[in-house]
Amino acid sequence: MRKIIVGAQVSLDGVMQSPGGPREDPTRGFRFGGWAMPYFDRESGEEIGRLFEEPFDLLLGRKTYEIFAAYWPYYDEAAPHGTIATLFRGIAKYVVSRSGDVDTSWAGSVLLRDVAEVVRLKREDGPNLVTQGSTELVHALLAHDLVDALSIYTIPVVLGGGKKLFADGSAPHAFRLVRSRVCAGGIIVGHYERAGDVTGTDTLGAPSDRELTRRERMTREG
Repeated sequence: MRKIIVGAQVSLDGVMQSPGGPREDPTRGFRFGGWAMPYFDRESGEEIGRLFEEPFDLLLGRKTYEIFAAYWPYYDEAAPHGTIATLFRGIAKYVVSRSGDVDTSWAGSVLLRDVAEVVRLKREDGPNLVTQGSTELVHALLAHDLVDALSIYTIPVVLGGGKKLFADGSAPHAFRLVRSRVCAGGIIVGHYERAGDVTGTDTLGAPSDRELTRRERMTREG
């Protein structure tokens, strides 16, 4: 069975829209495209590379697939980040879209119609499935409890709005931090793997009368 690994560049307030450039995704009036780029340095670049160290295929939503398909096949492999262009050239690119209007001419591209097809793909033998961007797809993967690991690159900016990594409806699940790094440019990198159910403990001891009254009021107010 394959693992699904979500790779995401996020702001401090959880936005992951258009980190790479101003024309990447300006939908819904988003005006800060390219916000992540000033913070990337050698260290954070190394951590991006580590996401692709093990064998993998890409799992993308339609909009992110179209961004990648219009960029990486035309990237000079001798230029910086050319290693990623080479990797992407040789792997499968799975694009999930309910729409029939998807150009899958990028070599190695495979169209999936819904999450059920992702579930079937996940059950097969093969390399890990790594997402990039793809907000709507990631929301669906989290809601269906299909995510095995998260690689989150937190950039020290607050954007005030935009498409976010997490939405209400994600399946509750605990994760454990397996690797982290604070980069000189300010990016905090965290790699997480699934760790079981969410649990809580009560360390406050016996509640006071005032605390009991507060709890009753919270229950009434919903």
